[in-house]
Amino acid sequence: MPKTSREETEELDQKVKRVKCDSEDNGGETLLSGFQTSSVLSDSAREKIIFIHGKLDDQKAVVILEKTPIREDTLTDLFTNSTLKLEMTNDIYSTYWLQAPPHLNQIKTTVVCPATEKHVKKYQRQESFLVEESGADYESITLPYIQKQSFSVQWVYNILEKKAEAERITYEDPDPEVGFVLLPDFKWDQKQVNDLYLIAIVHKRNIKSLRDLTSEHIPLLQNIFQRGKETILKQYNHPASKLKVYLHYQPSYYHLHVHFTKLGYEAPGCGVERAHLLADVIQNLQSDPKYYKTRTLYFPLRADDGLLGQFKEAGRL
Repeated sequence: MPKTSREETEELDQKVKRVKCDSEDNGGETLLSGFQTSSVLSDSAREKIIFIHGKLDDQKAVVILEKTPIREDTLTDLFTNSTLKLEMTNDIYSTYWLQAPPHLNQIKTTVVCPATEKHVKKYQRQESFLVEESGADYESITLPYIQKQSFSVQWVYNILEKKAEAERITYEDPDPEVGFVLLPDFKWDQKQVNDLYLIAIVHKRNIKSLRDLTSEHIPLLQNIFQRGKETILKQYNHPASKLKVYLHYQPSYYHLHVHFTKLGYEAPGCGVERAHLLADVIQNLQSDPKYYKTRTLYFPLRADDGLLGQFKEAGRL
């Protein structure tokens, strides 16, 4: 992604395939050998990721290539089995190009195929605008837009019903009122905790976002907060004091979910203009049962976002 503000996916349900490029999994052939590049949608030198639009088997596709982090447990192998080519030396400083062995030089690859125009726009570099949304704005502008668009969350229901990704679920509380599933986000390869990233998805299906939360949902939020932290400590030996637990607004898909990331990891959408700490959300609801029904909220929208157009038409931007 640059990882875009609406990154996580209202439509990446069954259209997203993880591609394994090693010969053991695909007999030495690569799914991408016939990929024809049309354009680079966006890229980030800092995040070492690029989004490419093109065609795969005559179908529109988006391919995401991302360099994986260097892990501590691979350093011995990396130093022992790599080759170095000198680029420059000056006094005590030298720079080299290091050619790592193939198994340490993999690129995480995501393929979206067939890709719709929404997918292309989602990954395309665009300007963003900060929107000011009052409680009244939500009722008159945002909610009608959400209802009219009917964004699909079938992929979320597939997870909750164990029709997909069941093997990835780290923890589940099946209670219909306060229950949820916890599973690793696809942005985390689970090989190190420096970029730890898990998502808690609630079982209740009538909570779209922060705006729907009232004091009656405090037990649900507290359960996610407590059980999520306990599970991450048990499974990954990562304490709560090193976690950031938050919700997005606007969310990238309209089914309530909570993000658990390592403190210090700059995950997409973790900035103050979009992330709301779960601890703050709980306290706000304890102070005012309808806090998020009336509170003015701020969030970024991309230039091509239909909701931004609705705010412009209403004279709110």
